[in-house]
Amino acid sequence: MNSRRERSNRVALFDGIEEGGIRASSSYGSHEIDEQENEKAMDGLQDRVNLLKRLSGDIHEEVETHNRMLDRMGNDMDSSRGVLSGTMDKFKMVFETKSSRRMFTLVASFVVLFLVVYYLTR
Repeated sequence: MNSRRERSNRVALFDGIEEGGIRASSSYGSHEIDEQENEKAMDGLQDRVNLLKRLSGDIHEEVETHNRMLDRMGNDMDSSRGVLSGTMDKFKMVFETKSSRRMFTLVASFVVLFLVVYYLTR
């Protein structure tokens, strides 16, 4: 593929040269055509660069949004973990005390709560 390109470049380079001199008209015409093709190619590349720039900007915004969302979720999980550990500490304290009256009250309240919910959902 590169050899074809080199040959076409050589042909384009030496196209206007004859044994006695240079043909001005064909050289000027091919130069003008090359400039137009270059301009078209540059415009196409500029459009692609602009598209890639917009896409990378959109990706950056999306990543930033997801990072903020993950940070909020992490903070919520930390606060939930704190509340849950506090509740577990309270349960441990209740179960570690040897008071049978507290244990009876706790079990009785759970049973009553279960029965109330059962009859209300029926």
